[in-house]
Amino acid sequence: MKNKKASEASLKSVQPSGKKDESFFEQVFHVVRKIPKGKVTSYGAIAAALGTKSSARMVGWALNGSHRVRPKVPAQRVVNRQGLLTGKIHFDYPEQMQELLEKDGVNVIDDQVVDFAQKFWDPLKELGIPIDSVQILAPVPFPTSCRDAYAFRQHVAAARRNRRVDMIPEFDQYPIFYFTNHLSIKGPGEISCMPDHFEKLDFELEVAVLICKHGKNIKAEEADEYIGGLMIMNDLSARTLQMEEMLLNLGPAKGKDFATTIGPWLVTLDELEAFEIAAKEGHVGKNWNLKMTCKVNDVQVSEGNLGDMTWTFAEIIERASYGVDLYPGDVIGSGTVGTGCFLELNGTGKLDNPDYEEQWLKDGDVVEMEIEALGVLRNTIVAEDTDWSILERKKG
Repeated sequence: MKNKKASEASLKSVQPSGKKDESFFEQVFHVVRKIPKGKVTSYGAIAAALGTKSSARMVGWALNGSHRVRPKVPAQRVVNRQGLLTGKIHFDYPEQMQELLEKDGVNVIDDQVVDFAQKFWDPLKELGIPIDSVQILAPVPFPTSCRDAYAFRQHVAAARRNRRVDMIPEFDQYPIFYFTNHLSIKGPGEISCMPDHFEKLDFELEVAVLICKHGKNIKAEEADEYIGGLMIMNDLSARTLQMEEMLLNLGPAKGKDFATTIGPWLVTLDELEAFEIAAKEGHVGKNWNLKMTCKVNDVQVSEGNLGDMTWTFAEIIERASYGVDLYPGDVIGSGTVGTGCFLELNGTGKLDNPDYEEQWLKDGDVVEMEIEALGVLRNTIVAEDTDWSILERKKG
């Protein structure tokens, strides 16, 4: 009993709640009272709905002592994940749980709910808020820093080919990255852009990782332990601003500091185990076979795969952390996947056809990035109501 109370107290501060002082047990009771007559759920499903997947046993503890709670808690409607009546020993007599379920219209044979899949009620789904009815924020609205790497050989090679220059050999020697504006991170929704941003406004289809613990001088062989999860990343880019400043061998900076979108949520590595693949030959760290696409106004313009990364996130973390502290909340992007931006697509198109019509993002465009297992990140481009231009203020 002492351990049960200690566990309850430790969870009390992290559970979603309508009341500030509501305990975890009281939240369990609230969910169970919502189970419709004729339906059942599981201990694990309730734990997941309350935001702590690993707390199924605590849900059981709550229900074991719920039979004298008022308002009444229909504890008979909670079974284990196979539909077995494992909680029957905590009723007044062992047969009572089955009797109450059958009174609810749920058939039980040999302590097993009949047609369990059809009778199952998912509290996470049934009690959730429709996603379209809320504004989803970035998974990390204010990261402690944001780096973006250059990890896809296909993208780098295509960009150089389109400029009629050879592939740079240094790409295969070490991974590189730059710092972008961590205070301009956005989630799904509208992205406001100034007039100069629309001078060749572009998307970049990427994946980002979140650093989940402090580290310094992290070796690539251990670096995956510092990854809290993966999310979609769109490194929005104003190409005219970007190219002008990079003529001076500095940047990218002003061409990319106005908005980087991430989301729609963070997916932890345990959810991605089925997608893990080996790193490229000669490289170390996890990689994932995840299809990546981008649509603009419902027309697919880009397709790639996260598994095509030459440099792994582990190797990028190793370089980023050399002599430097990484902190929980740091975000690191992969760089653009092959075909993952208009700059590359336009260059390839014009290489093959001098009359190729370039594509760039415009006011009102909807950019929809989808990555297998990571979700869909959707943004709408919105023009600011101004004609102010810094491009027009150039000297000479």
